[in-house]
This record gives sequence, structure tokens and C-alpha cells, in this order.
Amino acid sequence: MSMNLDLRIENRDTLHLKVCNVIREAIIRGDFKPGERLKQSDLAEKMGVSRMPIREAFRKLESEGLIIMEPHKGAVVKSISIEDIKEIYALRSELEKMAVHQSVNLLTEEDIEQLSFLVSEMENANDADTFVQYNIDFHRLLVKRCKWERLNSFIGTLWNGLPQQTPHLLTGQIETSNSEHRKILEAVINKDNETAAKLISEHIYRTGEKLIESLKNEGK
Repeated sequence: MSMNLDLRIENRDTLHLKVCNVIREAIIRGDFKPGERLKQSDLAEKMGVSRMPIREAFRKLESEGLIIMEPHKGAVVKSISIEDIKEIYALRSELEKMAVHQSVNLLTEEDIEQLSFLVSEMENANDADTFVQYNIDFHRLLVKRCKWERLNSFIGTLWNGLPQQTPHLLTGQIETSNSEHRKILEAVINKDNETAAKLISEHIYRTGEKLIESLKNEGK
């Protein structure tokens, strides 16, 4: 692990989110190499936190497939391939399309008001971390009324890891996503589930393609 990485966290109010986000982003960017051991003590010192949030982050990152907990070694970084990314985004593109198609016409007026609020908050977000949380809430609410529990479970699993980090990884991702979210919202307001489903699928697929392009250009 490079000793020059600046991983310190200042905002204690969002500590439980930031610890995992910082480590996840460093793994995806290649700052931590596949096979590299992540030491709780080193990370805790660099971030200025105790070991507890580091341990909690490790559990989540293991569930996301980004690290593996090995006996006598602890947390070890797993490799992420272009094929992994293609698979995740191809599945999300199709599965969220199905869920949105089911969900849109069942969304309540309160749901739609909340979606409008989330779109406005994303457009006014001052930093990527704030945008990420509203973005997660937006996507979750879009599929909230889908009645297929297995489908919802699959989507929840695919949302872990890479999708949360794209605003940190891609230049212009927030601005492009905001424009796409606004169009999706308009389709939802019009109860046009066909258009909303098509737009969400294109939105996800476009993000996956941009992420692959970015990582290839960086040689990672």
C-alpha cells in the first residue's frame, strides 16, 4: 500500500459511510492492488479512525466481492476484471428495467413527490458523497413497488460496490446523470412505464460503458 495516499476523513457525521466509500474507491482505482493485504491498523491510522469502522467496512466490502477475508492474512484485495463490470451493468440494465416497468404505475403520489425531491437534491448536491446517497435513494424508490421479491433482491446485490462509486470515478457523471434522472422522472410523472423502463436501462448501460472506457484509458 502506498504510504503517500491521503485517506484521512474529516467529517465524523458520515463516518460509517465514508470509511467504506474511501476504501472501495481506492480498490476500484487500483490504489490497492489485487492480492494486497489491507491492514486494519494502517487504514485506521491513515483515516484517523478507530479499527471498528474499518472492520465494518471489511465485512461490507467482502459481501460486495471486492475483498476476501483469508485465515492468518485478514483482508485481501480481489481482482476486478472488465468482464465483471460488463456483467454487473448488463444485469442491472435488464433487471432494473423489468422492476421499473412493474413499479411505475404502482408508485403513490407520495413516492413521486419524493422522487422529485431526490432529483432536485441531486441537482443541487455540493459534493459527490451527497449525490451518491440521493442517487441510491432515487434508484431504490423507482423499483419500490415492484412485487417480485427475488428480482428486488438481485438488484440490491448488484447495487453494492461499483455502482455507488461512479460519480467519484467518472468526470461529468453527476451532470449527465442529473439530466437522465430528470427525463426518467418526467416519464414516471406521466405514468409512462414503458419509457421510464427504457430510460433507466439506457442510463445504467451508458454508465457501465463509460466506466469500462475510463478504466481502460487509465490502464486499470
